[in-house]
Amino acid sequence: MTSHTHGIPRTIDYVEIPVTDLPAAQAFYAAAFGWEFTPYGPQYAGIRTAAERDGDEAGGLILVDEVTAGGPLVLLYSDDLDGAAEAIVEAGGRVVQGPYEFPGGRRLHFADPSGNELGVWSEH
Repeated sequence: MTSHTHGIPRTIDYVEIPVTDLPAAQAFYAAAFGWEFTPYGPQYAGIRTAAERDGDEAGGLILVDEVTAGGPLVLLYSDDLDGAAEAIVEAGGRVVQGPYEFPGGRRLHFADPSGNELGVWSEH
């Protein structure tokens, strides 16, 4: 990581998402969520979201042979959940659950092109 200064004790600081096709994953997340990437060779790319445009990274995409289901669920935030659902599908992902209401607003789950399941939530 060339720049990573979060360093807030006892918080989630960095998330790595395993992917089976690094260029396809970068294209998907860029199209669906506007993420930018720092290339670190053919097996890794740092994730820069809107909050990290100054060079800091929120996580990374790591090339793997196979993605296994399960594990922690990463949730992204959107101020337009229906728009996020459309962007996910247009970028080549698929909505696998929702949108549905939950005590904090609305949420959906989606699968990226490698088969990872993530969620998106919104207050509305």
